[in-house]
Amino acid sequence: MTPEKTLAPEQRDELLRLLQARFAQHANRHPNLQWAEVRARLMAHEARLWSLQQMEASGGEPDVVGHDAQTGEYLFCDCAAESPAGRRSLCYDLPALESRKDHPPVGNAVDAAAAMGIELLTEAQYRELQRLGRFDAKTSSWLLTPAPIRQLGGALFGDYRYGQTFVYHNGAASYYAARGFRGMLRV
Repeated sequence: MTPEKTLAPEQRDELLRLLQARFAQHANRHPNLQWAEVRARLMAHEARLWSLQQMEASGGEPDVVGHDAQTGEYLFCDCAAESPAGRRSLCYDLPALESRKDHPPVGNAVDAAAAMGIELLTEAQYRELQRLGRFDAKTSSWLLTPAPIRQLGGALFGDYRYGQTFVYHNGAASYYAARGFRGMLRV
């Protein structure tokens, strides 16, 4: 753990209070899970708190959405109603960014997620998230794109419209003020 990727004790405590309050407020996202066990896991893997802070600071509102019984990991996902405001107007990945001749965006979703220590949601994870609430009713989120689609220049994104979850494709170099990305963090 590098010094620049650690939280001061007061930052850690504030983040834990915020996560605990969100956990209690949205119990439907994690039935049968107990905050004390989640907190113990977080404290045992304190380096992951930095990534959770990055998710929070960029508007993601991370919350527990599952538990992997085999590994013991808790799954944290961005649960903000709309795609996190601090992660919008990005194209999909670095090759897409480098292909932009005019008006390139400030960055790309794949590298931004990696810098935060999180992973882009897969299509399956995005659909599972939509079972827990209604997300991206006014925005959209880039999704981890299978290599064959990406090799053809495309990338996937999802949103929620007309009472349905949709997954679409777009050119990977495209970017929009209402499109960001959601991430997953395993702790």
